[in-house]
Amino acid sequence: MSSDIFMKNASPTKEKTAAKTKGKNGLENPKENPERNLEENLKDTFLDQTLRPSRFEEYIGQTAIKNNLKILLQAAKERDHPPEHILFYGPAGLGKTTLAHLIAKEMNTQMKVTSGPAIEKVGDLASVITNLNAGDILFIDEIHRLNRAVEEVLYPAMESGVLDIIIGKGPSARTIQLELPPFTLIAATTRIAMLSSPLRSRFSGGVFRLEFYSEEEIEKIVARSAKILEAEIDKGAAKEIAKRSRFTPRTANYLLKRARDFAQVKRTALTEQIVENALDLLGVDSMGLMPSDRHLLISIAEKFQGGPVGLNTLSAALSEEESTIEEVHEPYLIRLGFLERTSRGRVITEKACKHLGVATPASLSEKLF
Repeated sequence: MSSDIFMKNASPTKEKTAAKTKGKNGLENPKENPERNLEENLKDTFLDQTLRPSRFEEYIGQTAIKNNLKILLQAAKERDHPPEHILFYGPAGLGKTTLAHLIAKEMNTQMKVTSGPAIEKVGDLASVITNLNAGDILFIDEIHRLNRAVEEVLYPAMESGVLDIIIGKGPSARTIQLELPPFTLIAATTRIAMLSSPLRSRFSGGVFRLEFYSEEEIEKIVARSAKILEAEIDKGAAKEIAKRSRFTPRTANYLLKRARDFAQVKRTALTEQIVENALDLLGVDSMGLMPSDRHLLISIAEKFQGGPVGLNTLSAALSEEESTIEEVHEPYLIRLGFLERTSRGRVITEKACKHLGVATPASLSEKLF
């Protein structure tokens, strides 16, 4: 009897507390409910990890690579042996790290993560590899930035399962050989040309190049990410994000999160119009060009009469590093057909002029030949 009375008295109190945590528009007031606010903040902090697929079936795109990996992993499971070493390469944001995590989950094993710049000395590599258990996966991101001396030590570790360490210098130097447990090295790089030929040849499991995604694939990725973010998005909005994502899932997820923030502040749903407003605010146009991309193209069109203009001159005119122009801006602009590299320098195309709404230089066609 007393417990019934207690429950009856407790119920209204709980309802009143819940009502207090509600603000306008039925949204919870974070100041009134700090514990819930902390949980949401932690969830957003690791949002990129949350958006990653947890199974191969959830991974959209890269069909040929997925099919090859499934065969490789299935065969390794049947032999009860770790998969052979694998190398992924391609532009940033296409899913190299995600594939490494999926392989670890598929093999039901632990994955130790490090990067090329973090392994400065042979001792750093030794401390990482000797702490691996049998069947573990070692993932090295940006492996092209490994020290050459570390690379030399990595060769026998990958090929023979031993680690040769030289202690001391001169006549008193001696070599210690450590036996390593069977492990799989998965490496990722954005610049495969910087890897030495002996290192590339030791990835006997396969060297896979990740391709850019189609708009349809990006649309599916955006729809899946929106579901995880608990953000309602219509088909037109998902398509608009896909168009401006530069064919890259990481960029698509970034644009989706910023559009979600915009919709949240405006207290509205993620419609096509809201997405357009949010991305226009970010300066991302209908073709995915950033303000810096447009500034580069307009400079060539107006300051240099459409080109050709040398990279050094263009760098000085934009106050931008040459490597930034070559590695950040040019690949996407060339892929769109907005920019051409000729023997005499960079030339803007008629297609780019039409998109930017600038006059096509009269002598542009002559300069291309």
